[in-house]
Amino acid sequence: MKTRYRLIRRGIRGDRFYCVDTTTGKRTSLRTASAEAAQQIIEAKNNAERQPVLNLQIAKAYLAGTDNGIATRTWQQAIASLTNTKQGANQHRWRTAARDKAFAPLLPRVIIETPAELLLQVLQSGKVSTNVFLRRLHNFCVDMNWLPWPLIPKRQWPAVKFKDKRAITLEEHQRIIAAEVNPERKALYQLCWHLGASQGDIATLKGEDVDWPNETISFFRHKTGVPVVVNLGKEALNLLKDLPAEGLLFPYLATLRAGDRATEFRSRCRQLGISGVTLHSYRYAWAERARIAGYPERFAMENLGHNSKAVHRAYAKRALVKIPSLEDYERQALASR
Repeated sequence: MKTRYRLIRRGIRGDRFYCVDTTTGKRTSLRTASAEAAQQIIEAKNNAERQPVLNLQIAKAYLAGTDNGIATRTWQQAIASLTNTKQGANQHRWRTAARDKAFAPLLPRVIIETPAELLLQVLQSGKVSTNVFLRRLHNFCVDMNWLPWPLIPKRQWPAVKFKDKRAITLEEHQRIIAAEVNPERKALYQLCWHLGASQGDIATLKGEDVDWPNETISFFRHKTGVPVVVNLGKEALNLLKDLPAEGLLFPYLATLRAGDRATEFRSRCRQLGISGVTLHSYRYAWAERARIAGYPERFAMENLGHNSKAVHRAYAKRALVKIPSLEDYERQALASR
């Protein structure tokens, strides 16, 4: 293996010793007049340089016994493999994440040769989504044994700080409905208010999904595949009666990308001077309304398709709940006996 540092002598009597870095060409004084001491310093610097490289080569040799691709697998290949495990909207999100400019210096690097500092640089140059997707990609590589150890320990990952999100209010919803001239979009927004489902799930609903005898509507969430069954109130039922009984309820909106539907909604809000809300705000609104009304949490989770209580509570955390006094609660309990 070629050594990086070499010793040279300068001066009239050749009694000045210097170290030359063959990689950068930089020359530095060793500050000693002893040839023996200078030679020892050079050997020490070369050993320090050689040992990490040697250790990495030894590690590769052992790991290659169980994984032939360990020495050549890149982060680009890892993110492609992870993307292939996803479906629908999730797969689209990962393909979008792979085009994040912050990932550019990382993707061509061999996973096993990547220093932790590079991941930190990617996090610093990226956004919130960069943090989220890089953490998942890193953990995927650890789980697949493509990384023999975590490059960044779990406790050292920078905290994810999302932008503040809020629910759409009833007054804002009514203004939007009153101003919307397109009947298909108006019906979509009204169903979002009544069902609390994501816009992607509602836009692809079919007439066959409605169970009229039992007054329910059922579908599978596109994002998670979780089955959802929602009991319908009178207003929602009346709204559905005006929509197609067979096939797609929203034939045009179902063909649009989620981003296009969101852009149309954002444009309407901008015209009305409404800020801080998106189509997803309808899910927050439904969760908050359920909490304020005292709707059992397990029922609300079923309706929204949430498997995690933590996720569900994050949606409903802004709800202003009026808590009765213990005295009133005791009085109600005695009266119900």
